[in-house]
Amino acid sequence: MPVPVIAPPAPPELRRAWPPALRLLLGEDAVDLWDAALSPAGGRLTRLRPTGTSVQPGGAATVQYAAEVAWTDGRRSRESLAATTGARIPEGATVLEGGSDGEVVRVGLWRWPLDPALPALAWASRAGATTDRLGALGLADGPLRLRLRAYRPGRRAVIEATSPTVSTFLKVVRPVAVGRLVERHAVLDGAVPVPPVLASTDDGVVVLPGLAGTPMRDLVAGDGAGLPDAATIDALLDALPEAAALVVPAGRSRPGDARGRVRAHAAVLGLVAPELRPRLDRLVAVLEDADPGEHEEVPVHGDFYESQLLVDGGRVVGLLDVDTVGRGHRIDDWATLLGHLVLLETILPAPATAVRYRAELQEAALRRWPAAQLRPRIAAVLLGLATGPFRVLQGDWAARTAARIAAAEEWAAPGRG
Repeated sequence: MPVPVIAPPAPPELRRAWPPALRLLLGEDAVDLWDAALSPAGGRLTRLRPTGTSVQPGGAATVQYAAEVAWTDGRRSRESLAATTGARIPEGATVLEGGSDGEVVRVGLWRWPLDPALPALAWASRAGATTDRLGALGLADGPLRLRLRAYRPGRRAVIEATSPTVSTFLKVVRPVAVGRLVERHAVLDGAVPVPPVLASTDDGVVVLPGLAGTPMRDLVAGDGAGLPDAATIDALLDALPEAAALVVPAGRSRPGDARGRVRAHAAVLGLVAPELRPRLDRLVAVLEDADPGEHEEVPVHGDFYESQLLVDGGRVVGLLDVDTVGRGHRIDDWATLLGHLVLLETILPAPATAVRYRAELQEAALRRWPAAQLRPRIAAVLLGLATGPFRVLQGDWAARTAARIAAAEEWAAPGRG
């Protein structure tokens, strides 16, 4: 009996236009791959559903799955699986080849939590092991309950560990990234409200405390009471210490990367939705022709938007995810925040607060920078956010993707204030 594969909605002609990695990992041939990977342990798929994907401009892809597996001992289990292609398959993954029509794709596969790029996940995902580890560090006084907050296969995971008296977050990263992340927190601690590092492990865990405050996104989705004003946001960014700009950037905060990011996002969108390529080409041309202006290089967050901020009574009491802190341009932090608010205006069931707050912050930003420099940056942020619907495999991802590209086109157009 064929194994049910619940794939993302896409007409056959679109699937045929996808790069080989996507056709393999999001199609029925993925079942053969997983059966080959699971059979040595006595497993056989009975159900497979892709739940998320990440696509690279060159066509490589990573896909997460929810699966049901029957085992030779009679057990049936629900599993979280991951498969990745490309040149950076982590050492330790099960490597197989698949594909059709002469297109051979090399694939690395693993079961949660045995992510070969994140070795600490094997213990950080188990309550007993985490209780023992944090207890030995003096950071747990009893049994912990775990909640997975985020997982990007091969890249990172965030796990919340709580007890009646303790709330901590385990950021699981590649071991090589631990030192850089600890350094960022140390540089920022005391200058801006980042969580201090409580402990770190050589195998890839950075332990952070839970912080007080309300996620800013919750306030934007509500009545807006207690949202920080533009001056408060400016003061927060101004407080980033100069030493933070000397830390080697992890990625998006590098100056000069903006044009490369625009092209990369457009390339990915063109792979998953080829019919949009003419529009994407025109949009990229407009953004590349825009006046970037002359901007001083200063310490920047690098990924500054509402979900990274905890607030209390109009004050920012928590600044999260500082992996991208480094040297860059302040206008780009503001454009990132504004771009995310523009998107919230279109997806929140009650967007009135998002509309008002975005207009308020936009007005403040335009007092500092010309619209001709700010507006294209907001458009570029929206272009990047257009990859989201396919990444999380929403049922109406094609329509949502096109709508986000249309929003980017609107913001890129001359004349908008």
